[in-house]
Amino acid sequence: MLFLSELPATMQAIEVDAGHQLQFVSRPIPALSQGEVLIKVAAAGVNRADLVQRAGFYPPPPGDSDILGLEVAGTVVAVADHADAKWLGAEVFGLVPGGGYAQYARMPAAHLLQRPAALPVTTAAGFAEVFLTACQAMFSLGGLQANQAVLLHAGASGVGTAAIALAKAAGAYVAVTVGSDDKATACLALGADVAVNYKTTDFVTVLKDAVPQGFQVIVDPVAGDYLPKDLQLLALDGRIVVLAMLGGRTVPAFDLTQMFKKRGQLLCSTLRNRSDDYKTALLAAFMQQFGPHLQNGALSPVIAQVLPWQQADLAHQLLAGNQLVGKVVLTVD
Repeated sequence: MLFLSELPATMQAIEVDAGHQLQFVSRPIPALSQGEVLIKVAAAGVNRADLVQRAGFYPPPPGDSDILGLEVAGTVVAVADHADAKWLGAEVFGLVPGGGYAQYARMPAAHLLQRPAALPVTTAAGFAEVFLTACQAMFSLGGLQANQAVLLHAGASGVGTAAIALAKAAGAYVAVTVGSDDKATACLALGADVAVNYKTTDFVTVLKDAVPQGFQVIVDPVAGDYLPKDLQLLALDGRIVVLAMLGGRTVPAFDLTQMFKKRGQLLCSTLRNRSDDYKTALLAAFMQQFGPHLQNGALSPVIAQVLPWQQADLAHQLLAGNQLVGKVVLTVD
């Protein structure tokens, strides 16, 4: 074990109490396993998974921290055995196995990303979860290729805005659905080819006209009654990738005959409970395809709000309100 400097025995962290409220507590510094590093957290990304876990519906996988927070940015202050000593003192960001809402967090060294000097730490903290989720959905699972069409529901969300950037970098046609005209304008400015306000417009009709051949990939965090609509918009041999169930877990009037006619595939996926090896391979695939875009500043998460971690509850309220474009990030002191 290598240390950058002497570490305290305890740290401050935010935990969820029995009443689902957030509270500051003192916790021991995380113990490292082989191949892990310890990060002094400067900022942590806020994700919808945090809200679901806080409500009691998304328990952490075995071995993960019960503290909220799936991604951080900061400085490596300790390196365990079988982790490369080169990381000691490095400015990094990436996915953590829970524990992001804390002064220190552990991370497998294989999941580290070096933070480019031009990428602010608060921006880096909001990068990994959304870009890797979007990469997994569109490319690893969806098989999206250049000159194909992808439909992104919740296009103004953190994952949606990241997916717009990745899909355009890959040469795809991008359509999004959003909940307001302002969000539609924002998504078009980010590069989307068409954006539809589902609250005022029948997006199926508009998108059938815009993309008559259908979409090769549809990324859907809504599910519920969106799935029959997705099927109407799916191209031959297309794939619907479901990331969440914001619209409900049951599907009304889903006609499998149409799925067979289109030889379609319905895929449901999460990222958090994937193995470390899976996440390592996903990160490697991401860097192979998009690493140059990250290094030259072409890829950056849209950050809607940066708040001190004392305002974590407000951060959750803002995310739950669905009025933002992009991510919320907490600074940690």
